[in-house]
Amino acid sequence: MRKEQIAIIALALWFTLVSISMLLSQWVDLEVFFVLCLLGFLVITQLIQPSYIQPGYLKYFKYLIAAGIVIFGIIVAKKVIEILAA
Repeated sequence: MRKEQIAIIALALWFTLVSISMLLSQWVDLEVFFVLCLLGFLVITQLIQPSYIQPGYLKYFKYLIAAGIVIFGIIVAKKVIEILAA
């Protein structure tokens, strides 16, 4: 099996684990789900990245990571505004 296939399987397992744990705890929050999935995506991306070369598929991962960090920043800013408004 190639690294990107293992990464896809690991990501699917992580997303499923996060979804099931949120459903079992009866606390479904889209923002928390997004942050947990982004963390899993970042970890798996770092684990499959080779040391000295950059495969083509990792170039597109960097765009996804950048978009995820922007959305994460928006979520954090929204939470800070909620705290300051209270």
